[in-house]
Amino acid sequence: MSAHEPAPHVPGTVDPATYRLAMSRFASGVAVVTSQVRGHDVALTVDSLTSVSLEPVLLLVSLHPEARVLEGLEAGADFAVSVLTAAQRGTAEWLGETGRPLHDQLGRVPHHRGAASGMAVVDDALASFECRTVDLREAGDHVLALGEVVALEARPTDRPALVHYRGRLGELR
Repeated sequence: MSAHEPAPHVPGTVDPATYRLAMSRFASGVAVVTSQVRGHDVALTVDSLTSVSLEPVLLLVSLHPEARVLEGLEAGADFAVSVLTAAQRGTAEWLGETGRPLHDQLGRVPHHRGAASGMAVVDDALASFECRTVDLREAGDHVLALGEVVALEARPTDRPALVHYRGRLGELR
């Protein structure tokens, strides 16, 4: 190996805790993903939302394999994504807690039904996307959900966004 060649990669040499710390330096928006399981609304706070394509319009979210939202997607349900404002921090915290009951997860969250999907959409979100599930892929210890956007809302606003940075929720104006 010459001085200009990179050292060969040895799988598993990156410490997961150090990786998590490094990734916490990447500020991201906070959103709520909703779906349905056996007729019940289910929801989850995420900070892993990515625009994938404009033709067709696709987005991607990363879900823990035990998330009830994923259970809905695996059963063929659509999903919705609501991008939260800083004022919706309490919603993000509630829907980010583990062990919430299946029934009435959105009971304390103001929401309405998306016209295209019928999925719950958080009221007054910065933007919302109604999606048809296109693909689910295992990726390490998560599942990537790829959705085709079938409807969206993004009204003009000057409200600050809720962001996740260094393990904390904050706002970005």
